[in-house]
Amino acid sequence: MNYKEVIFDLTQADDFIPDVLVAQLCNAGFESFVQEKDKLLAYCPENLFAEDKMKKSLQNFPILLEVPYQIKNIREQNWNEEWEKNSFEPIFIDNKCAIHSPKKNVGNFEYDIIIDPHLAFGTASHDTTQLIIKQMFKINFLNKQVLDMGCGTGILSILAAKLSAKSITAIDIDKFSYENTIHNTELNNVKNIVALLGDASLLHDMSFDIIFANINRNILLRDMPYYYNVLKNDGIILFSGFFSEDIILIDEAAKKLGLQKIDESVQNNWAVLTFKKDE
Repeated sequence: MNYKEVIFDLTQADDFIPDVLVAQLCNAGFESFVQEKDKLLAYCPENLFAEDKMKKSLQNFPILLEVPYQIKNIREQNWNEEWEKNSFEPIFIDNKCAIHSPKKNVGNFEYDIIIDPHLAFGTASHDTTQLIIKQMFKINFLNKQVLDMGCGTGILSILAAKLSAKSITAIDIDKFSYENTIHNTELNNVKNIVALLGDASLLHDMSFDIIFANINRNILLRDMPYYYNVLKNDGIILFSGFFSEDIILIDEAAKKLGLQKIDESVQNNWAVLTFKKDE
């Protein structure tokens, strides 16, 4: 899949502007973001990108956003070149879990996860991934059937396997994420993850004890009934990929379906909500 990369110049921007940009750009088809010093890199599939739509989304915010930007075309081979040239720094969570590239040796951790991102987004550097991982350590995965929706590089699926889940279904709409999840499960010698290419429409005739949905606010709100229908009674579902100001929207939609909130956590204005489906 080809992408449009929009590089926003944050040199003169206030500290809160990156969060505002991400929240608004999610409404315009953007699905991944990388914040660097004085810039925000936003990625949208080429077939979904429309500059007018992006500008309109930014104009809908109650404050005036005048952030200079430039647009680049990102072709498939460019991702390969970048990931071949670089490897991300290891990430450590709660002194229990280490996430690192095959090129890094990090020592002994209870949960050691190797991620070779290649064409997919997701190295656990994002707050939402870290939030879900921290919540996962509170959950009993023994012999549970798990759904990882929007699996990216497969980090959450691999950790679920290492936490003794019985089976994991990993789904992503992006072909390279799907392929990268398969690649990373092989690197970690995990045998009980099935990767699927597609969206929530694949979920008919399935059932799960635990679901992760780390996507974005609008997709979560749209697809929440799908997740509810395949979640077993007494099952647990974790929603992330949205800002703390959107907690009320996710909470209200979940409660209307009959889900009960049992946990909430925020990190750098990103949130994760954990719900249980009562019998």
